[in-house]
Amino acid sequence: MLEEVEHWLSRRSWSVADRPPQQLIAAKRASGQKVSVVLPALDEQETVGAIVTAIRRELMTEAVPLVDELVVVDSGSTDRTSEVAAAAGARVVHRDTILPRIPARPGKGEVLWRSLFVTSGDIVCFVDADLKEFSADFVTGIVGPLLTEPDVDFVKAMYDRPLDGAAGQGGRVTELMARPVLNLHWPQLAGFVQPLGGEYAARRSLLERLPFPVGYGVELGLLVDALHTVGLDALAQVDVGVRKHRHQDGQALGRMATAIYRTAQLRLARGHLVRPVLTQFERGEHGFEPRTYPVDTEERPPMTEIGEYAERRVA
Repeated sequence: MLEEVEHWLSRRSWSVADRPPQQLIAAKRASGQKVSVVLPALDEQETVGAIVTAIRRELMTEAVPLVDELVVVDSGSTDRTSEVAAAAGARVVHRDTILPRIPARPGKGEVLWRSLFVTSGDIVCFVDADLKEFSADFVTGIVGPLLTEPDVDFVKAMYDRPLDGAAGQGGRVTELMARPVLNLHWPQLAGFVQPLGGEYAARRSLLERLPFPVGYGVELGLLVDALHTVGLDALAQVDVGVRKHRHQDGQALGRMATAIYRTAQLRLARGHLVRPVLTQFERGEHGFEPRTYPVDTEERPPMTEIGEYAERRVA
């Protein structure tokens, strides 16, 4: 590990317990900053309601007014995700109604990018909607450094990720793809425990300057681009405990890993690029049958380049 990274780990890695809620509220009042929490959601009716309820109950009260805005962006759910989220108290916005001039692409990054247009907080906090046994610590942990450390711009959550009851076995794409890629090509980012985690917060002034990969590559893309934009010392991570969520099957993870590699490749070189498709195999009636999937390759430009966003900020 680089000496620079060892130094960063000692200065920019914290625990959620390091900043109690009352300290955060005092810092928020002193700075006047507003906090938006965004949940990107696709068919998450089983979990989204409990997450929204916990945030409203613990972080949006008169006693603890930490979160100013809670938005669920539905990216085309076929279940009751929108209804459940709204009933729990979130403002629900459908992906296709945001910037309708620009046809929507499927993918998580697309939803996160569009969420910048329908939120107003100085600090934007992203939380995945499939978390089980959700704790408000996920929000207070990653928002905390942005409220108390003026030179920090981007904060990732770190946590244990159990798989089938086994501690530390989750995050398979992280260990098999993202961590090797980061260590080899961006060794300054080798200190991040969960580089692909979906819980992170950043200043709007940074997010609006970054391109967003439309699919699974969004977390790696934002992390790498944040490093190049503001430098390692402006990045941080906070331990929030344990993250439990719905795990995907091996083939879905293969597609995710391919999209992440493609995102890294686009940042390493703008010249020769590999073919952006992935062929996998499934056993069928006549033996193994190939299935070829396109890889998410499109990226949305920095939000500051979108005319409607600039007009909204002026208004």
